[in-house]
Amino acid sequence: MEEEKRKIMSTNGVVFFLVSSTMILLSSTIVESTTLTLSPSTAPSSPLVPALFVIGDSSVDCGTNNFLATFARADHLPYGRDFDTHQPTGRFSNGRIPVDYLALRVGLPFVPSYLGQTGAVDDMIHGVNYASAGAGIILSSGSELGQHISLTQQIQQFTDTLQQFILSMGEDAATNLISNSVFYVSIGINDYIHYYLLNESNVDNLYLPWHFNHFLASSLQQEIRVFKISCNFNTFFKIFLTLLHTQNLYNLNVRKVVITGLAPIGCAPHYLWQYGNENGECVEQINDMAVEFNFLTRYMVENLAAELPDANIIFCDVFEGSMDILKNHERYGFNVTTEACCGMGKYKGWIMCLSPEMACSNSSSHIWWDQFHPTDAVNAILADNIWNGRHTKMCYPKNLEDMVIKMAK
Repeated sequence: MEEEKRKIMSTNGVVFFLVSSTMILLSSTIVESTTLTLSPSTAPSSPLVPALFVIGDSSVDCGTNNFLATFARADHLPYGRDFDTHQPTGRFSNGRIPVDYLALRVGLPFVPSYLGQTGAVDDMIHGVNYASAGAGIILSSGSELGQHISLTQQIQQFTDTLQQFILSMGEDAATNLISNSVFYVSIGINDYIHYYLLNESNVDNLYLPWHFNHFLASSLQQEIRVFKISCNFNTFFKIFLTLLHTQNLYNLNVRKVVITGLAPIGCAPHYLWQYGNENGECVEQINDMAVEFNFLTRYMVENLAAELPDANIIFCDVFEGSMDILKNHERYGFNVTTEACCGMGKYKGWIMCLSPEMACSNSSSHIWWDQFHPTDAVNAILADNIWNGRHTKMCYPKNLEDMVIKMAK
């Protein structure tokens, strides 16, 4: 446990990476994240990128919270029942999460959680997943659930990883690996679920939603730009100083970044139950906040792309992709659009998934797996859209396939 504590509390660092949020009751079972090689029949003959790095919340947590004292855990069945191993790994889904499908697309194995691997460079060489259920842009978002690895701490963990790469392979090789890897970023939904919508610190009386969105953006910027470093080694100082500012990330040749927007959480079973909706209509005032956040994030990405024309930074609007699934559910084969597969209460939105007996028999017919999280089938569709817009255009100005194939050539 001391190693896990060291990883959580270590200092120095900064980053880019993915998210959502959750609320699931504590299980005594600890299940380590499993690193798997995906099907060679659908994977490229050789990896298109050296590694995939992920930062975020429960939408991409692959086992971080298994090691924490928190109610936000997915280390027990029926979570993972349709996963490759048919066992829970800490993923908040019946099966795979979007980054699992994207790892397959670029020819990489599933990326291990930072706390679920040994800390050896060989375990991290193809990427690391730092995401933690409950994490948000605001430090205290999700704190009522117990421990989680905040955005700042995930940034620190990434810096630890970079330090290990530099020590193991040298600065040039480490920089080359990072600069050619894909960084997947998605965060912010917990700042609504576990902060704004709970009216923590009287926040909704202090900020209108639009101003709160601006507050989140400026807070994220501050986290990156003012993070302090204490290091006596010139090489490390140069690397970390470079990481502290987007312009310097660009100078370090970081080129491939995917930033995802928020999903339509106003359509989640939890809020259908909480707001007492009779006919399953989405809660528009909540969805409006997600749309506004996505608008600001896309605008930020467009400005950054104009400022750094050689960078490959894309924004993927999960709201657009999810609403396409909801509106055209029959075309996608979903029969149940409002009720979760697993849970209790109306729309199964009151209590989250606690035991296999609470789950439906066929999750593939459901859009929602539990109170907040989509099923594996939805994750697959969203990942397809991020990769090449197979079902509907979701990413701007290009999709991930265009980014990595162009780079590979």
